Amino acid sequence: MRDATGQLVDELLVMEAQTGNARAFEALVSRWQKRLWQYARRLTGSPEAAWDVTQESWLGVVRGIRKLNDPARLRPWLYRIVTNKANDWIRSAAEARTPPAVVCPTSADGPIDVDVSADLQRILRQLPARSRVVLTLYYLEGLGLAEVAAVLNVPAGTVKSRLYHARNEFKEIWQQSAG
Repeated sequence: MRDATGQLVDELLVMEAQTGNARAFEALVSRWQKRLWQYARRLTGSPEAAWDVTQESWLGVVRGIRKLNDPARLRPWLYRIVTNKANDWIRSAAEARTPPAVVCPTSADGPIDVDVSADLQRILRQLPARSRVVLTLYYLEGLGLAEVAAVLNVPAGTVKSRLYHARNEFKEIWQQSAG
């Protein structure tokens, strides 16, 4: 369940940022930076790429925040921007034949992401991008079907179908690694 107070704060900050209030925009960045970076890292498989994707995403937000007609749609709008930027990065990495870096569960700075186990991260990295995105948005980012549909710009029925197939792909990889 989403935090209603946080939703209201986000909506007010969006309205203020749309008028050019830099402090409101900075507050939005503070509230969303970590979540969006974690999401980008899950999609790209690389902490460094996630920073690049997140920064590119914030540039997109700066350019487009005035066009966001409904401040209540901030959450799916942000995730859509990050998804698109991550897909761009993945495509350019594939074209350059540079595979995404493998994310280890720990780094010199300590745990990278304590809320997602190493096994889960490993399996997610093995999934096709389409499956990884829908599972990450729905289960790890906590978006509902309608929000995932808005992020991916597809009908809710398509999201249900993709979730079904992604779960089966996940299950198959999980069972292979357990056996």
